Amino acid sequence: MANSYTQIIIHLTFHVKEDCQIDGSDLSSLYKYITGIVVAEGGVVFAIGGVTNHIHILFSLPKNTTLSSMVMKMKANSSRWLKEQGSQYRAFAWQDGYGAFSVSASKIDTVAAYIGNQEEHHRKLSFKEEYREFLKAYNVDYDERYL
Repeated sequence: MANSYTQIIIHLTFHVKEDCQIDGSDLSSLYKYITGIVVAEGGVVFAIGGVTNHIHILFSLPKNTTLSSMVMKMKANSSRWLKEQGSQYRAFAWQDGYGAFSVSASKIDTVAAYIGNQEEHHRKLSFKEEYREFLKAYNVDYDERYL
């Protein structure tokens, strides 16, 4: 085969470190910044959203980029950018871990709608409960101590 073709769609979520929050008025700018990181790496963002303590990103992973390097770039660069937005972010950091789940192309609209409805969703369910549901749905073994 002369060329390589891929379509690797990932639903990624990660959480802020304890005692850190993102001001709701900064979320839109943060999403644009993270979208720029993904696009610069050759990916496509289908949806991005969240609440003040975590975000979700539905994106295509470029064929020459590992998931771990993409997540590292998103988290490191967005954390640095947030710290430049004001003194309230001086100690801002993302947690070390993340959840990443493969998504079928036929489910992009469904997952994008889910991401777009985060505010309403989290009126009923905590991030920890949501994350536990993802892990169970995708049959991921996990240690409750690290949720």
